[in-house]
Amino acid sequence: MGGAVSAGEDNDELIDNLKEAQYIRTELVEQAFRAIDRADYYLEEFKDNAYKDLAWKHGNIHLSAPCIYSEVMEALDLQPGLSFLNLGSGTGYLSSMVGLILGPFGVNHGVELHSDVIEYAKQKLDFFIKTSDSFDKFEFCEPSFVTGNCLEISPDCTQYDRVYCGAGVQKEHEDYMKNLLKVGGILVMPLEEKLTKITRTGPSAWETKKILAVSFAPLILPNHADSGKSRIVHLPPVAVRSLQDLARIAIRGTIKKIIHQEAMSKNGNGLKNPPRFKRRRVRRRRMETIVFLDKEVFASRISNPSDDNNNSEDLEDERQEEEESKPSELKPDPPVNFLREKVLSLPLPDPLKYYLLYYREK
Repeated sequence: MGGAVSAGEDNDELIDNLKEAQYIRTELVEQAFRAIDRADYYLEEFKDNAYKDLAWKHGNIHLSAPCIYSEVMEALDLQPGLSFLNLGSGTGYLSSMVGLILGPFGVNHGVELHSDVIEYAKQKLDFFIKTSDSFDKFEFCEPSFVTGNCLEISPDCTQYDRVYCGAGVQKEHEDYMKNLLKVGGILVMPLEEKLTKITRTGPSAWETKKILAVSFAPLILPNHADSGKSRIVHLPPVAVRSLQDLARIAIRGTIKKIIHQEAMSKNGNGLKNPPRFKRRRVRRRRMETIVFLDKEVFASRISNPSDDNNNSEDLEDERQEEEESKPSELKPDPPVNFLREKVLSLPLPDPLKYYLLYYREK
């Protein structure tokens, strides 16, 4: 499902559209969405569809529509240091965006039914850590994934601050999902065709809010035909960071503060985020309409008759505007990774520099 906003030409334009339509409403969520390119989670031959507000499925690999993910991220009310459980973690796209907000002292776990999708998610996670230009802007809570049916989680598992289920939940499984939450925690899930936010306000007290109508594939029930026994899913342990890892976090944090202070000193009146460069839009784009029929999705364009009559005149106006704007428009310089530059300039052995940079390729 999806189709709530127009298609973007790149990841930033997709996020702009989601913001304009009020699906993304907070700065933390916007930063996470901009930091991870949705197209990186598509197979190469399907990347042309990455910036459309539509779900994508290929075999066991599945991504929900961007408007759904943005509503989920906003509803979860994520904060640094929280624990998060993603039921049906899939490609890891959502888990990675959540990890950017949770920071180095959060907990980020996922349960996925299909082992091939787990491998796919690990590959995408590794690619993001090693190559993303935005990685060094954050301290990341790396997700950990386990294979299994999320309805068979060990009853003695720890409870979480935030839980999301990415498959349709029926009423009989509602209490099971609620019991995964700590008091004060938030659960977001598709419950009886409604994306639902449930807040645990006490040991036996809950607040429920319906967010929007959705259509998700239902949870797959456990199959015990082979052995007749339940396959208990043991969630990843809550790992304690090593002293070496804590030192890396502290050093990177100190360097970022120095960079911030230098920028403040240079700018005089404080550090301001430079305006994000956007291409000047001169093309008159027509609205895309998404039509649902018997669970199949069809995309069509609605044209205004006046658009067709004035098409050649509009094109000529656009060409003229482009020509007039060329002398004054300059392409922005590529973004500078100040953290990387500062680390590489330190009088340290190369292996230590590379460790501070997570052995990144860029």
